[in-house]
Amino acid sequence: MRTGLPRSIIVLSIISFTVAVGFGVMLPVLPVFAQSFHVGTFEASAVISAFALARLAFAPAVAPLVNRFGERTVLGIGMFIVAASTAIAALSGSYLQFLVLRGLGGIGSAMFTVSAMTLVLTTVSAEQRGRAAGMYQGGFLLGGMAGPAIGGVLAAVSLTAPFFFYAAALAVAGVIGLALLRSSGRQRDITPGAAPRPFRQVLRDARYQAALVAGLGQGWNSFGTRNSLVPILVVTVLQHDPVWTGIAFTVSAVVQTLLLAPAGRFVDTVGRRPAMITSGVVCAVGIVGVSLAGNIWVLIGMLALYGAGSAFQGTAPAAAVGDAAGGRTGTPVAVFSMITDAGAILGPLVGGWLADQGSFPLGFGVGAVLLLAGSLLALRMPPGVPSRTDDGVSAAR
Repeated sequence: MRTGLPRSIIVLSIISFTVAVGFGVMLPVLPVFAQSFHVGTFEASAVISAFALARLAFAPAVAPLVNRFGERTVLGIGMFIVAASTAIAALSGSYLQFLVLRGLGGIGSAMFTVSAMTLVLTTVSAEQRGRAAGMYQGGFLLGGMAGPAIGGVLAAVSLTAPFFFYAAALAVAGVIGLALLRSSGRQRDITPGAAPRPFRQVLRDARYQAALVAGLGQGWNSFGTRNSLVPILVVTVLQHDPVWTGIAFTVSAVVQTLLLAPAGRFVDTVGRRPAMITSGVVCAVGIVGVSLAGNIWVLIGMLALYGAGSAFQGTAPAAAVGDAAGGRTGTPVAVFSMITDAGAILGPLVGGWLADQGSFPLGFGVGAVLLLAGSLLALRMPPGVPSRTDDGVSAAR
């Protein structure tokens, strides 16, 4: 595969595909397995929340681990933790055991996410970060589309089959990652005298501030209100079968996946600033359009528009984080991950409450405001495209 990117980015993209497939495989069975312990809907939903909350809580501890042991080691251990906890969870004897093991899986997931994204941003030079982030995100999108279908087949075999499939896939991917990433990690030339930027300086950087708000908006909408409110909107307002939700999400994901490569090139050649300004507005229009859709075809069209904007929102902010951090520390990545996770956790709760109290446009509206806020903050970013010398990094080939 000739991509112009280091081998590590291709390996990380394959790993992200594997992780996303496994996560998608688990989605159809997690609540059902939890209810096999004779608990209610709230307790079954808490299993999913426990994973997300553990990711959020443990993310600050990942950066010191990355700085001490290296990204590849932390990535591998994190994947093994998720694999082991998932396999053991299938053998749980009680709901409490299952809940605790899912929480442990969230800790491993935080280790993987932060270390993998740090590798994505530090293995390449500044002018390649958009394309690298796009390829990495593409792995997740493709895996997310394939996972639920595989999970449905495995669930027909047994309720625990998806657990063991996910555990085995992660274990294999972890071994492959450790082996193939060993020669391509931080092998780069640092400009003499160029020290890592203190996090307080990164936090004051306009690029990083815009990226944080954009990440919050993406987490709130892409992983939050869109996934929680659209299925209800399709069934209760548009009066369509739930299968149409899957069709609409698939169309949106396909559009986003097809545009990831062009988005990465745009971010690297035209700039992070125009990509973040425009995509925030496009995503806001798309998500508001979803809430106002009068029929299923308009809803699909608005989700496709949102998917188009998300291709840029998934690449430009990540590249901006790498630019602001100088590509040499995991702390900014950990905080960026935390903010995105916080949006994914709060989005469904706040959006759902607002939809109950007012209307669907109100429920989606807060997320749209966050997206527009990210666009406004991006106006403060410096124009142009970073060069290889901007952070003293010479990418490993």
